Amino acid sequence: MPALRRIDQLLANLGYCSRSEARDWIRSGAVTIRGEAVDDFGAKVDPAEVRVDGEPLDHPDGLLLLLHKPVGLVCSHDGREGPSVYTLLPERWRRRNPVVTSVGRLDKETSGLLLLTDQSELVHRLTSPKHKVPKIYRATLDRDLDPTLVALFAAGSLQLEDEKQPCAPAELRIVSPREAELTLTEGKYHQVRRMFAAAGNTVLTLHRARFGTLELGDLPPGQWREMSLPFPF
Repeated sequence: MPALRRIDQLLANLGYCSRSEARDWIRSGAVTIRGEAVDDFGAKVDPAEVRVDGEPLDHPDGLLLLLHKPVGLVCSHDGREGPSVYTLLPERWRRRNPVVTSVGRLDKETSGLLLLTDQSELVHRLTSPKHKVPKIYRATLDRDLDPTLVALFAAGSLQLEDEKQPCAPAELRIVSPREAELTLTEGKYHQVRRMFAAAGNTVLTLHRARFGTLELGDLPPGQWREMSLPFPF
C-alpha cells in the first residue's frame, strides 16, 4: 500500500509552493484527488492520485538526475562559493525538501558525470567507501607521466598529505605521455589532483567519465537526463 502524505506538506516538499500557499491552491480548486476538488488541507493522500492544474505531481517518489557538469560551477548550495550546478535546474526542483544535492562533489575546474538526488539514503550508499563504487577520471598533465605510477597507484600505499590512511588501490591507465585514465573506488578531497601532485605532476584538465555503470554518452555539458528510482546500483 502506498504511503499516504498530508497534502499541504506534500505540495510544499515537492517545491510547488509554501505550506501556507498550498492552502490557497487547494481553496482555488487547482488541486484535485481522483478528479475531485480537495477541501481538507490536512487530508492524507496517495501522491499518485493528486493532480495540480490537471497534471500529475512532479517526481513525488524522489528525483535522480545524471548531469554533465561543465567547468566553472561548484557543487554547493552556498552562493558565496560562486555559481553552482543547482542553477541549471528548474526552480521547483531547487525548492524541494529534502533538498536536491550532489552525490559526492566535483570541484569547480572539473567537468563530467555528476549525480543529483533528493534521496539521502542513495547519497550515503553511493559515497560510502565500503560499497567501492568505481569512478573513472580522465586527466591531462603538465609533464610526461612516469610509467612506475601504474604500480604505485595500484599498490594502495600512496599517502597523501594530511590523510591518516593511504589511498585505496587505484587503476591507472596511461593513454599518452600526458594523458591518463584513473579509476578510484573512494573519494578523498581533491583526490585525483593530489595523487598526481604527490608524484610530481600537475593536473591541467580533469573530467569524470563514468560513475559505477553510468556514462554520459552524448549528453552535452550543462544538460541532464532523469534516472529511474529506486536505482539498482
